[in-house]
Amino acid sequence: MFDIGFSELLLVGLVALLVLGPERLPIAARNAGLWLGRAKRAMNTLKAQVTQELDHEHLLQSIDQQPLRQLEQQLRDGIRLEAPPPATTTSPGQPAP
Repeated sequence: MFDIGFSELLLVGLVALLVLGPERLPIAARNAGLWLGRAKRAMNTLKAQVTQELDHEHLLQSIDQQPLRQLEQQLRDGIRLEAPPPATTTSPGQPAP
């Protein structure tokens, strides 16, 4: 992402040493590392959520395709809303008609 070489890092370290001093530099470096780690974890979490949402949209689009609509229409056409014919009851000793 950043094209930083060893010489640039060395220069930043020397400037930080001059500005902060040898007593506060380790504490500042530790805090910077903690914040960078938190930022990296937050970015990874955000990236995972965005990827998950995009996958959900892709699945919803793939579900809403023409073959499924045709199947739904065939099922709706096949359903009869008429009442079924009344069943005849037979006693156990009588044969069915």
